[in-house]
Amino acid sequence: MSRPILEVIALTPEDATAAQAGGADRLELVTDMAADGLTPAVGTFAAVRDAVSIPVRVMLRATDGFSAGDAAALDALCADARALAAEGAEEFVLGFLTDDGRADLAAVSALTEAIGPRARWTFHRAIDRAADRDALRKQLASGELPGLDTYLTAGSAAGVDDGIATLLAEAARAGEPGYEPSILVGGGLQLKHVPVLLGAGITGFHIGGAARPEGWERPVSASAVGVWREAVGC
Repeated sequence: MSRPILEVIALTPEDATAAQAGGADRLELVTDMAADGLTPAVGTFAAVRDAVSIPVRVMLRATDGFSAGDAAALDALCADARALAAEGAEEFVLGFLTDDGRADLAAVSALTEAIGPRARWTFHRAIDRAADRDALRKQLASGELPGLDTYLTAGSAAGVDDGIATLLAEAARAGEPGYEPSILVGGGLQLKHVPVLLGAGITGFHIGGAARPEGWERPVSASAVGVWREAVGC
């Protein structure tokens, strides 16, 4: 089993340096956590990149929810993506659904073209709202979308407590068509879940609020991240 990856949500350079000090392997950079994470400013990305040595995955999402919006909204998001890529961003987080709960391949394709074929990216928790998770994975696998290497998922829209059986079942299918990307577990993740997930071969863990024990509005705590680093393994 490969070394577990601990990814921490960061909003600022201060969050980023605290997460790295606590043992984070990677950051998910967002703004507006009240909306579950939106695209940060290019200047914020540049400051975070300069503050840490660990990889930074940048959120591409303009509004709360999992719709890419109309053509103008998608064009604006693609422009943001190109600006971030031009500033040096190489890793991203994105994912959109159509009204009937399928992967929005048009939106995802437009964004992957904007970030370039060498960029790596996570399809985020839109999978937990999909009408059919298996069908969505196979849609994306057949969509000729370069760079997809991770699914951020709780296994359920309600969180890991509700979705853990789904996560274990999907981990058992690793390597099958549509199941090649790694599972990164986040969304109500608790320390009690970690041994079960590790036992199933899942090695990706994503925390936001758990890195901020004083509340979402407070900065990342290096010591809180350290507790998770110890729990998921070194």
